[in-house]
Amino acid sequence: MRRGIAATALVASLALAATACGGSDSGSGKSDGPVTITWWDTSNATNEAPTYKALVKEFEAANKGIKVNYVNVPFDQAQNKFDTAAGSKGAPDVLRSEVGWTPAFAKKGYFLPLDGTEALADQAKFQPNLIKQAQYDGKTYGVPLVTDTLALVYNKALFKQAGITDAPKTWDELKADAAKVKDKAKADGYWGSTQAYYAQTFLYGEGTDTVDASAKKITVDSDAAKKAYGTWLSLFSGKGLHKADTTADAYAHIQDAFVNGKVAAIIQGPWEITNFYKGSAFKDKSNLGIATVPAGSSGKAGAPTGGHNLSVYAGSDSAHQKAALKFVNFMTSAKSQTEIALKNSTLPTRDDAYTAEVKADPGIAGFQTVLPAAQPRPALPEYSSLWGPLDTELPKIAGGKESLDKGLSNAELAIAKLVPDFSK
Repeated sequence: MRRGIAATALVASLALAATACGGSDSGSGKSDGPVTITWWDTSNATNEAPTYKALVKEFEAANKGIKVNYVNVPFDQAQNKFDTAAGSKGAPDVLRSEVGWTPAFAKKGYFLPLDGTEALADQAKFQPNLIKQAQYDGKTYGVPLVTDTLALVYNKALFKQAGITDAPKTWDELKADAAKVKDKAKADGYWGSTQAYYAQTFLYGEGTDTVDASAKKITVDSDAAKKAYGTWLSLFSGKGLHKADTTADAYAHIQDAFVNGKVAAIIQGPWEITNFYKGSAFKDKSNLGIATVPAGSSGKAGAPTGGHNLSVYAGSDSAHQKAALKFVNFMTSAKSQTEIALKNSTLPTRDDAYTAEVKADPGIAGFQTVLPAAQPRPALPEYSSLWGPLDTELPKIAGGKESLDKGLSNAELAIAKLVPDFSK
């Protein structure tokens, strides 16, 4: 799940107004000239987009009959913009879609099924769980481009200074290690997030989730969930544990403290690898430690699977869909994914892209080791929206403005409106 946001709203709106309609304004496919497809790339405009722009040029050079109209769309705006554009038959031919968007857009008929097409010609090369996450109702609607999950990232030097030799495997061990860091290294040991996405790891550690999709039941206020969020809440107070930051800039505050050696450990994803290396604490890249998130009382550790797929707009004409499928195949090839990984330090989705050169990046190598703990999201169209109510309630709980019971009860009521056919 990419958290970076780029470009101003004005520039974005002007660009989108001029280029949104890949499926409707790029021609009928009857022209003798090249077919022009529009691609909405939702990557970080500063750190990642240059790599994708270069690959577009490579694709055009190898496919003279296809032109790609590249548009970088801020990630936090892309889902709503695509929903609006697709509903009016003016969506781009290809979308870099966050994995959680797949069920909703597939259900609405906005994404083209890719099974048996050129886009999925190399399906066997991709990690099966990532293909599964690109599916809805038995069909595949995206080709995995990059993947991610959350891990415990830590400062090896601060851990060593505190006499800690191994990353904590449970939340209780993390609390004990945080106190050691405070005593011996004079830094905070751990700083947690109040965002629902990051708190998901605690739910998985108790063997539960916000909902049980198969049973069509809301479980965010269950005993297991209360235990999970109770553990999450306990990590905001105690020796070496940083208090909850409930400000709008909390993400940046946590990240800045970590990369500059003011806190020894946080929960974070691989999209920040390049930014880790820019900090004073990680000038030596080997100082970055990466471990599976600590386990809950279930004894198992789990973190949400994130990442992005390339999906094709179902409303484009056949000529544009054919060109789009070829483009998706190129962008998700082993060669392209290797190049993306080397330039952007993101995780490939196919095993043959993890070359020796790619794995020489300690960040990529480290996050690859934690991928087995990544847990795919259920194919529920409303699932990603379920974090919204929790993003409202969790900061209140962590900030002491409401009790855990009250906050989870409020979240349950809000989630019930999003999935009205689910029982409590």
